[in-house]
Amino acid sequence: MTFYLQNTLGGLAYGGLLFMIASGLTLIFGLMRVVNIAQTSFYLVGAYVGLTLIARGTNFWLSAAVAGVAVAVLGFAVYRLFLHRYHKQELTTVLLTIGLSLVLQDLALATWGGNPRSVPPPAMLAHSVTLGAVVFPSYWLALIVISFLTAAGLWLFQRYTMLGAVIRAGVDDGEMLRGLGVDVDRSFYFVFLLGAFLAGVGGLLGGPITGAYPGLDGELLPLAFAVVIVGGMGSLTGAFAGSLVVGLVNTFGKALLPQLSYFTIFAPVAVIMALRPQGLFGRR
Repeated sequence: MTFYLQNTLGGLAYGGLLFMIASGLTLIFGLMRVVNIAQTSFYLVGAYVGLTLIARGTNFWLSAAVAGVAVAVLGFAVYRLFLHRYHKQELTTVLLTIGLSLVLQDLALATWGGNPRSVPPPAMLAHSVTLGAVVFPSYWLALIVISFLTAAGLWLFQRYTMLGAVIRAGVDDGEMLRGLGVDVDRSFYFVFLLGAFLAGVGGLLGGPITGAYPGLDGELLPLAFAVVIVGGMGSLTGAFAGSLVVGLVNTFGKALLPQLSYFTIFAPVAVIMALRPQGLFGRR
């Protein structure tokens, strides 16, 4: 029982940080049909920026917020200079963002070096809590709560604000929305900035679990896409459910079948793609 509870909590925490990446990824593709391969590179840059601020004495939570803003500014520059003219051109955006990802990897390596960096959790959450027979890091529990609150906030924004309604309508039928005279392009900027911001904040928030090192973005990328495929493109609910599923499957797969850990993730993804190509919460 202790084994299952320990890995369930670990899977939920890991799923929480995957949601910070995949929520932006799914909205960007669902609304703009831009396949942003660089999303996990934004995560890595956010982790490094946050670490730099912490090393200079900045509070952990403030560092996470500033890292998110810095990555959002980077995302704005990327979108404005390169991607804004390539909506619905999936192959072009894939190639562009692959190149961007490689550039960001090299810049991060040149700036912060190649040694793995550990990210300390905030002092108030640096201890462990006891749940029955299970001893679990307090920060991991906090990350679960943060991911749930983030998901709830995004859902409320998308459901009850005018911009959220435009985003939902744009995901469903962007051409019809343009025909009604709505300036969809303005929402494109917001969604791309939001996706970059969430990835940047997630880089530091997830740092106590993943650390920061060259190649981390490449390791997270297939998991992020697995989340989007499972949940369905353009669906925040799907991204949240998919992140929890992939986080749990990844954690239990590594614990029970470490030699088949990738198989345990992508075999269910292949089944879902065969039976329901639009994902669990996606629309045809």
